[in-house]
Amino acid sequence: MSGAREPVDLTNCDREPIHQLGAVQPFGFLLAISLDWMITRASANLTEFLGVPQADALGRPISSLITPEALHTIRNKLTTLRGPDVVERIFDIALLPDQSRFDLAVHVIENQVILEGERCQEEKRNAPSLSMRSMMSRLDQTETQEAFFREGARQARALTGFDRVMVYRFDEGGSGEVVAEAARSGIGSFLGLHYPASDIPVQARALYLRNLFRIIADIDAIPVPILPALDENGQPLDLSMSVLRSVSPIHIEYLKNMGVGASLSISIVVDGKLWGLFACHHYGPRLPSAQNRSTAELFGQMFASRLESRERRLALDYETKARRIADRLLTSVVDNASLLDDPAWLIEALADAIPADGIGVWINGRLALAGIVPDERAFTALIRHLNRNAAGRIYAVDRLTETYPDLAVDDAVAGMLAIPISRSPRDYVVLFRQEQVRTVRWAGDPHKPVDYGPNGPRLTPRKSFEAWSELVRGRSLPFTEAERRVAETIRVTLIEVVLRLTDEASMARQTANERQELLIAELNHRVRNILSLITGIIRQSQATAVSIGDYIRQIEGRVQSLARAHDQITRDHWAPASLRQLLLAKTAAYLGKNAQRIQMYGDDVLLEPQAFSTAALVFHELMTNSAKYGSLSGTGSGTVELGWHRDDEGNLSIGWREKNGPPVVEPTRQGFGSTIIRRSIPYDLGGKAEVRYVRDGLEADFNIPARYVVGSTSERSDPIPVGAAERNTAPDNHQPLLGLNALLVENNLIIAMDGEEILRRLGAEVATAPSVAEAMEILADRSFDLALLDVNLGDETSFGIADRLAAEGVPFVFATGYGEGIAQANSHSGAPVLQKPYTMEGVTDILGRMSFPQRQ
Repeated sequence: MSGAREPVDLTNCDREPIHQLGAVQPFGFLLAISLDWMITRASANLTEFLGVPQADALGRPISSLITPEALHTIRNKLTTLRGPDVVERIFDIALLPDQSRFDLAVHVIENQVILEGERCQEEKRNAPSLSMRSMMSRLDQTETQEAFFREGARQARALTGFDRVMVYRFDEGGSGEVVAEAARSGIGSFLGLHYPASDIPVQARALYLRNLFRIIADIDAIPVPILPALDENGQPLDLSMSVLRSVSPIHIEYLKNMGVGASLSISIVVDGKLWGLFACHHYGPRLPSAQNRSTAELFGQMFASRLESRERRLALDYETKARRIADRLLTSVVDNASLLDDPAWLIEALADAIPADGIGVWINGRLALAGIVPDERAFTALIRHLNRNAAGRIYAVDRLTETYPDLAVDDAVAGMLAIPISRSPRDYVVLFRQEQVRTVRWAGDPHKPVDYGPNGPRLTPRKSFEAWSELVRGRSLPFTEAERRVAETIRVTLIEVVLRLTDEASMARQTANERQELLIAELNHRVRNILSLITGIIRQSQATAVSIGDYIRQIEGRVQSLARAHDQITRDHWAPASLRQLLLAKTAAYLGKNAQRIQMYGDDVLLEPQAFSTAALVFHELMTNSAKYGSLSGTGSGTVELGWHRDDEGNLSIGWREKNGPPVVEPTRQGFGSTIIRRSIPYDLGGKAEVRYVRDGLEADFNIPARYVVGSTSERSDPIPVGAAERNTAPDNHQPLLGLNALLVENNLIIAMDGEEILRRLGAEVATAPSVAEAMEILADRSFDLALLDVNLGDETSFGIADRLAAEGVPFVFATGYGEGIAQANSHSGAPVLQKPYTMEGVTDILGRMSFPQRQ
């Protein structure tokens, strides 16, 4: 460094190229060898070690200087190198024919093999070495971090034999502290002393990460130059990984000021970062053997590994405890959201996780403060400063007034940890720590004066290493890395809370709207089904009525039956309803005081709504027919025995037996009522129905599948069954579907009958299926020209049928009572949709908008 006008600051030392000093320490020699094994550079002391002048060695093959056996060993060792910053060592090897023994260090840098050698120390060659296993065992037995550091210093001193061994830890700012020491008596103690970051320049820290071991054997030794100093490109040799690298004059001056004659440093690297050093000082020259130095380097790596495990275990224990605190915090706030309005409670809740002296909460422009905190004006200004930071990041400082000099914060508040708990608007929980007035014992005055010495203008290395005390003000206890990780956990927890609080009203409105839309859709569906059912009843009753009065009475009875059933199911919130109550209600409606003419047997059971409505219609028709033509007609003595039980599989078997009535003759044609009795339970429920016209009276047996039967129950009042569904048919002489085959898929018999009649009146041949499975069976045997598909088939939808029809090119129409959105919420969103109930006009209109092949 030269030139009196050069600015003088810490970067003078930081810019010194300590890895390119062009010289080595004299206790060994260095050869730079090309990849084809030609010597390109050599240290000037080559004659002393190999008996060849440095100038004569250049340009010669390395095989001309050392034995073939040695070269073979070196080549083999090079094959074990993994990565650019690895140095391999060879101990006690004969390089020359006279069997002179050497210890070697070999590495590769910039496409050159660097070979460094030193004489094997004969007297220490067979010296006993400490067992690494026993050393690690002693470390593992320590209970505290302080004891761990202390034991590490003792073990390192036993390995190296240096007068003083210190465990030196860096803080986040780069300053260091001696946290443990082992020293011979009578030389004083550096334990607890602090050293400023400028004592170890930036490039030196970088080298400590790459090259974990550094030996300076004698500070008074004269460096040996490496020649030539520059290569053909004018570049000096990179000595970053060199064992023999000479020492910066500034560092020599620093060590002399401390009275140190030799030093050794072993890097302590934790989690990929330079945690600290084993700093070893000797008050005279000292060169441990290469083997001992290698063992010491291994010890440093093992020590760092154990330290990393300890720190991770401590951090894990701390963070596990903090997560439990965060979970309790979330649970407490969920139970009582108003707790967020009490910042003092938050301090108490977080105290065990992140100790703090005060807290500020900023949510939606509202603030709350508790403990040792800035005033409201300063806190508001602080929030504006925090808003300049990247969103969603934890931010901590331990010198608040230095970081924000314009805040005018009370001197008592010195540290801050800001936890953002939202993105827009930005909300925060800010923890504050008070000033921690403390005395720092520096190793001499850390404020170095400028000096113009033999090495140029720079900050002079400290000449006094007596303890120099400094009163530190305006700083708090720093927030540790573990505390920041915990703060991140709390940030996520509080975000959940704040989002719940800020979005609660919006979510409630959204939920209400969704519920309303769902109810409207459900109501629309049910109303359309009821209308379709009534329409079907009106049309089908017309075919069997003998007079207007009879027609009206039939319709009225059937609709009343459905109304009572619907009232019962809705009163129970669409829950299963009692079969016995259904039958009692029917009996009371038709027989009044003569209800005893129907004798019932069986434990009561509950029927699912679908089965309940179907049973209501079936027993309505049975009682109506019996009251008109059978054993319940007139004032005679005819009776009906009505019994039920559940079989071994849980199916419900029901028997109807009429007795002592007029003789019964099977009708020559089936009316609407007879069709309901025979087909409703098989069609709607997949059950069985058998009707027999015997001379003594009508007999009927029904079987309802177990899935529709809930079980026995106590009797309820107000029975009422539910109806099925049915459709509209109007006569029309126009037949656009003449000669075409149509598939109708509808899970309700009455509605299916109505749909069949409409399609037949339009000229089509109709096949009907109540389920996906039956529709697929029909499609496997027959081809169709069009299809009408009810979207909702109870527990399934017709979308699978639509997929098959589309693949075969068959046009189809969806039918639904829920609205077009329900039918089109699938891959066939372009299919036409027919709103229920079926009407001649609706079916004709939608068919008119479709194209399908006409048959002649």
